[in-house]
Amino acid sequence: MIKYFAFIFLAVLTTITFAQSNEKLKDKKNSKISYIVKGGLNLSSMLLKGDESTSSVDITSKPGFNFGVTAECPISEIVVIESGILFSNKGAKSSSENTYSGGIYKSNSTLNLLYLEIPLTAKTYFNVGHTKIFGALGPYIGIGLSGKSKGELIFPGETRSYERDINWGSGQGDEIKRWDYGLTAGTGMEISFIQIGLSYNLGLANISTITDNGMKLKNRVFGLSIGYKFGKK
Repeated sequence: MIKYFAFIFLAVLTTITFAQSNEKLKDKKNSKISYIVKGGLNLSSMLLKGDESTSSVDITSKPGFNFGVTAECPISEIVVIESGILFSNKGAKSSSENTYSGGIYKSNSTLNLLYLEIPLTAKTYFNVGHTKIFGALGPYIGIGLSGKSKGELIFPGETRSYERDINWGSGQGDEIKRWDYGLTAGTGMEISFIQIGLSYNLGLANISTITDNGMKLKNRVFGLSIGYKFGKK
């Protein structure tokens, strides 16, 4: 819990420090920090793999959400650095089927994970008529805030439903490591004060607490966001 609040404090401090860096750019023409309030939809999945497989597990995407506030600090006429605080809903859907003693056993589950993330991306803008087109690339770090797993187990002649909270951490009995990091790539357009963006988050951290047979679990997220940009000239 102490680490969680320390991260929140660090996230806020990072954003404030980032915003204050605008003071160093006063001598540059048209230098002014801009802020973007944004929100949108996620389509998240997960990479699950190991050295060997004992059963067939089908992982599919699930819808989610994203929202937050970022700031853009210009470093040239066409390049800005963007950072801030974002909340991102991740996870995946999975299903499996196994045969035991002549019976078919199935399971369907949905994993919902909520992360607080700090991105640090370089964005390049190009003018196309009255529209600005941008590309973005950079790393992000995140911390898991909450998570739930729900689904059903189907046995011959019986179906059981369940819903439970995820145990975060790296110790015995924990299920998913709390810390995540990766790369973000994206593109989009800006029309007046409205910004529309598409992004892909490639999780690089192995968030699985199970290490048997080289088990790895990593986040994958496509995002669509719409934001309102203010503070620009």
